[in-house]
Amino acid sequence: MQKISTINVEKVNSHIVNWLKTYAENAKVNGFVIGISGGIDSALTSTLCAQTGFPTLCVEMPIHQAPSHVNRAYEHINQLKERFPNVSDTRVDLTPVFETFKSEVPSSDNDAKLHLSLANTRSRLRMVSLYYLAGLHGYLVAGTGNKVEDFGVGFFTKYGDGGVDVSPIADLLKSDVRALAKYVGVPQSILEAKPTDGLFGDDRSDEDQLGANYEELEWAMAQMEAGKKSENFEGREKQVFDIYKRLNTINQHKMHPIPVCVIPEEYK
Repeated sequence: MQKISTINVEKVNSHIVNWLKTYAENAKVNGFVIGISGGIDSALTSTLCAQTGFPTLCVEMPIHQAPSHVNRAYEHINQLKERFPNVSDTRVDLTPVFETFKSEVPSSDNDAKLHLSLANTRSRLRMVSLYYLAGLHGYLVAGTGNKVEDFGVGFFTKYGDGGVDVSPIADLLKSDVRALAKYVGVPQSILEAKPTDGLFGDDRSDEDQLGANYEELEWAMAQMEAGKKSENFEGREKQVFDIYKRLNTINQHKMHPIPVCVIPEEYK
């Protein structure tokens, strides 16, 4: 199931940077703000924003964060600041905010639902922080979701990391993200790190949560788009296909606009 990206990295790089520049110019904004997690998606997105020449604010927002994530985030931020004079950074420690929130809301005896709700709360606190900074500076919030996450399995938090102004890498598969990140000079430590959303305060990977890695999910995405069904596969392939189909089905609410109840004209 290993997939090697076939994108023309040079042309894709230029295309995304020009798209970002044009959007920012038309929107008459001053720059971009990006949350930096220590992962490859945010590292690539921030580099692409930096290449536009617009001011680019990188924000590290720890909430009981694993040290490995923090170290990779700062390695990337420091490298990016050395390469691009338009890049700046700030740190917003959301741990005390998160702890205060936990102390004020009802708890639950259902540990699984409690832990997931709190994980999504972390993501939403970060979204609020990014929009606060965007408002101060007149910036756009740049999203870091890739195609498999945003339109395949819905692996993001609604109104958390899904709450953004622009999504520059949302048409790139994870294999494309890796290829482009390598091309634009993302640090090797990030290129080699296991993907993780960092929402649980430990080192659990995306694969641990999803039950399949991104190469497998890309394969399943292609099979489903080709009209294949679960009965066409067996063994691990069937297992991965079923994982993808289940996640794609239950997360459709994240991938479509909010449903609006339209009132018939004769009722108005």
